[in-house]
This record gives sequence, structure tokens and C-alpha cells, in this order.
Amino acid sequence: MDTPDVGIPERLASKMSMPEQHEYLRGKLSRRRVLAGSFATAGTVGGIGLLAGSAAGAGGEGASPRGPFAAPFAAPSAPVKVDGKMVAPFARHLAFGADPKTQMRVSWQVPFAVRAPYLRVGLKPWELSRKIEAEVRDLHTPSLSKKLPAVEQYYLHAALDGLRPDTTYYYGVGHDGFDPASPERMATIGTFRTAPAQAERFVFTAFGDQGVSYHALANDQLILGQNPSFHLHAGDICYADSTGHGKDSDTYDARVWDTFLAQTESVAKSVPWMVTTGNHDMEAWYSPNGYGGQSARWSLPENGFDPKNAPGVYSFTYGNVGVVALDANDVSYEIPANKGYTDGKQTAWLDKRLGELRADEAVDFVVVFFHHCMYSTARHASDGGVRDAWLDLFTKHQVDLVVNGHNHVYERTDAIKGGEVGKPVPVGASTDPTRDGIVYVTAGGAGKDLYDFPAGVRDSYEGHVNDRDSIPSFHWTKAGRHDPDTVEWSRVRYTGFSFLAVEVTAGARPTLSVSALAESGERVDHFEVVRGK
Repeated sequence: MDTPDVGIPERLASKMSMPEQHEYLRGKLSRRRVLAGSFATAGTVGGIGLLAGSAAGAGGEGASPRGPFAAPFAAPSAPVKVDGKMVAPFARHLAFGADPKTQMRVSWQVPFAVRAPYLRVGLKPWELSRKIEAEVRDLHTPSLSKKLPAVEQYYLHAALDGLRPDTTYYYGVGHDGFDPASPERMATIGTFRTAPAQAERFVFTAFGDQGVSYHALANDQLILGQNPSFHLHAGDICYADSTGHGKDSDTYDARVWDTFLAQTESVAKSVPWMVTTGNHDMEAWYSPNGYGGQSARWSLPENGFDPKNAPGVYSFTYGNVGVVALDANDVSYEIPANKGYTDGKQTAWLDKRLGELRADEAVDFVVVFFHHCMYSTARHASDGGVRDAWLDLFTKHQVDLVVNGHNHVYERTDAIKGGEVGKPVPVGASTDPTRDGIVYVTAGGAGKDLYDFPAGVRDSYEGHVNDRDSIPSFHWTKAGRHDPDTVEWSRVRYTGFSFLAVEVTAGARPTLSVSALAESGERVDHFEVVRGK
């Protein structure tokens, strides 16, 4: 909105929210022009315009970049009464419950408080007969500087239980004044599919360190093209906390979340978006442990050891794959803000859960994802804390694949056994975790600014192989220092935006066919995991 042209003095406009600007204009403009402006605002708050606006008053180190991905306006610090028909929900995102065959969690956002929010769901888009009241989780962020006003955010959640396996459902989200089942709102209907009752072929995708950017959006659209059954996000989700130390001295802008969730909606409204916590997701302004914001925005499986205090720790089984999400902030030597906050309970739960998955005859593969790298050579290198806490457990329970973020590159190891190369796994090779060891993948090229590998170390990926016998690197010690390493396990390296796509098959010879895809769609790595029987 070009405020000088419509009669709001610039000195006032810079201090006014969008609703306040419209209220001001009502006294000066005709009813026809007011209605036209109101409908324009409804489009913006409905999410369509979130990627095209900029935040009044945003600035400083933590502010979003200007341009198409700048943060939207901040909601005023006190609830504003807005006609519900003028407010469209946005930022829909799905997550599984503990049982993906029968449970789905639907979450979304509104820019202002609304009355009686709800979800409609049914087996046909024109028959959304089941209506479920939504839970409101409002999140208040105080003014953290003169440039960053207080922000009120409203997140809504609906739990769907008792669903049919392997079934497509249609859903709509609304509130008083906005009924998604009405003919004029049919375009807002979303869809999802529950997990099959029996194991069959499927694809899942994964990455970490996404943020808000054109590259992040491009990766999202490529992921959508894979038709994945779910997506794993290994932490550092949106970078509203741009510092990442987990302290209240960090630079933080809560409004970046609005932009991120609007960016992600095109995929996450139909693909369950399963996240865990990175160091940039420790938002010190929300208790407990800086995870109150994550608990407000996401509805994740509540089967971890302590879902209230550690929402990023959980597991689920989809088909023949058991997936475990961990919070590496608990054990990190590099960034210790939350180190030890679970008092060992997360690690004890992990041991128990991995044992349960390995004892389940329906589970062929176990995939673990978390943020800090177990094995990597890029900027943050490897975190000795995650190795000390979990490496022995991964070996004990023969984990099949570990996915990390943190380093903004793609890097993949050989099969590692006992801290050394158990078997070289070049591009296109096959490996058996029961014999060779575990492959670790750093998939941190989701959209945030890219990192480099150590000086003189070139990329090495499919079609551009530059194998090296060893690479100089380091790992973080308990004292928070670098301990130099010369590593032989770095097999594939790619300093471009990318993500992981994993095709899973069941039957007599179940496989994990793992591929890394660049932002261009080009494949830069692939290998196969097959367990010996």
C-alpha cells in the first residue's frame, strides 16, 4: 500500500498496523473504496500476499531480507476485532500422529484472533461432513528492540484420529465468517493420504537448514514433484533467530515464521512436514528450554520421553521404516545452551526405542534424523557430543541411515564402523549396515546461504568425482574446542542447494534407494542400503 497517495501521513503510517490504517481511511474514503481496500487486505492476510510484502519497521541484523521474501506485517500487541469473513487462514502444515495409518495433525495460522476456529474433513471435497473444533495456541513475543515491535501470533491445531489407512481425505480450515465448505471457499480445500496398512513402495524426502529464500522455495517445489509420503526437516527451520546461540541476546524476529510457513504451505498442506530442533530453533524467549515457540507452531507425535519439554523428540513408523527424531541440542559440545537439559533421559529413551523398532518384525529399516553432524567436514565439522552420546547406540541397534543438517552443504560418508571406514561406498554402490556400518548424510543445502569445504578440498559428486584419500577436518570436544582430524570417510561432497529423496521398497529384498537431488533437478549422488538376512 502506498500510504501517502491514500491520505495517511507518512509519520502516522509507519506506526500503524494494517487494520489501524484501514480504520483511519474509513473516515476519509467512500464506502466503495473502503470495501475494495478491505478485500485487498483479506488477500494479504490469507497468505497470498505474504511472500510479496515487507514488514514496516523491520531492520537490524535479524530482519528478513527485503524483496519477495521479506517478513509480513506484525500483528498488533493487543487482540484486534476483525470480521471473520475478511480473514483467510494461511500456512497450513500437516504432521503425523504417532500412528501415520490412523492419525493426522492439521495446523494453520491466522493473523488476528478469530471466533470458533475449526477443521472440516471428509472423503470427498464437496462432503466435508466431519467438523472438529481447533485448539488455539497464541504466542506472544515482546518487543526486543526499537526496530522490532511486540508480536502476537495465532496458531491453530486440529487432531484427526481414527482415520482409515491408505485413504485420501479432504479438509478445510475455517472459523466464524469463513466456512471452507461454502462454494466460494472451495479453492481452499486441502488433501492428504494416510499410511498404508501393509508395507509397500513409497518415497520420503529430507533436508535441514531451510530458511526463507528463492532457493528454499525451489527446493520445496522439487520435493513436491517427488510425491513424497512425508518430509523430514533436520532443524534450523526458518532462522527467525538468526544468531543461533540459544540465548536471549540472539537477534530474533518472530515475524519470519509467518513468511516461512506461508512459503512452505504449498508442500506442507498435503505432505506431513516432520521437524526437529536445530540450534537456531532454541528461541530463548519462550519456555520451556526455548521450545515454547515450536510447541505453539507444530503438532508432532507425543510419544517421546517428554513431549512438553522436548517436542522435537519422537518417533513414528511408516510402512517398513521406523523414523526417530532427536534433539541434538541436548548433547552438543559446539553450542551448549541446552546441553544436558534432559539429564540423560533422551539417550535412555533412544536406546529403548531403537530396541523396540529392531524387535518389530514389520520394520526393515531404521532412520534417525537430528541437526548437529555426526560426521562432516564443512564449517561446523563434526560434533563430538553427538558421537559420545549416540554413536554406540546407533552401532548397537544397527541404524540404517542417519540424516543431519547444520552444515549448509551436501556431504555423504562411506559406511562407518567403529569410527572408521567399514566399507567404501562410492556413488551408485550398495551397502549392508549389518556388515559394513552406517552411512551418514549431511543434507543442509535446503535454502540458507551455502558453506564451503576445507581449503583445497573440491566437490566430488555424480559425474564430477574427485576422490581423496583423506581430508583435514576437526570435531568439537567437551571443552568446546576444535580437535583436528584427518578423515578418510568423506565420500561425496556438493556445495549446492539440494535435498534427499529416499525410495523405500518392501518384500523379499527390501531396499532404501537414497538419492541427492540438486536445485536444478540433477542427481548428484545415489546409493542403496540393503540389510543382510
